[in-house]
Amino acid sequence: MSRNIRTFMAMALPILAFALMPSAATAQSYSGNWPITITHSQRANGTYCLTLTDDGDFGWPHSGEATVTGFEAIFGTFQLIDGLLVVTIDVPGSGAEPASLLFTAHASRGNIGKGVYEIAQGEEIDSGVLVFGAKNGCSN
Repeated sequence: MSRNIRTFMAMALPILAFALMPSAATAQSYSGNWPITITHSQRANGTYCLTLTDDGDFGWPHSGEATVTGFEAIFGTFQLIDGLLVVTIDVPGSGAEPASLLFTAHASRGNIGKGVYEIAQGEEIDSGVLVFGAKNGCSN
């Protein structure tokens, strides 16, 4: 009987330890600030700071609010869907039409790769190459 208990305990402890360890999917977070550099754009070339709050508020495990410096942002959100990060920032447009900044890039394991910048307002569109810097790499 005591041998069965020892065998059970020897098997149960590693299983319990494994079950209590955070998984890679839940342990990673995209919360923080990210320097972004836009090139090959007609009007937005430069370096900005994108801040993400990864709290799952917008339907996906990695989603939440987003803000960006250097633009008159009204409200922003991000979602990570199947390895694709999509950030949408509402900004005032010229005239009566609203405008949206779009940042799209491949992302996985808490890292964000290169992508595309676009601003869309009615028929006016500007786009460029988007490069993300290191997490929490924005200078004040």
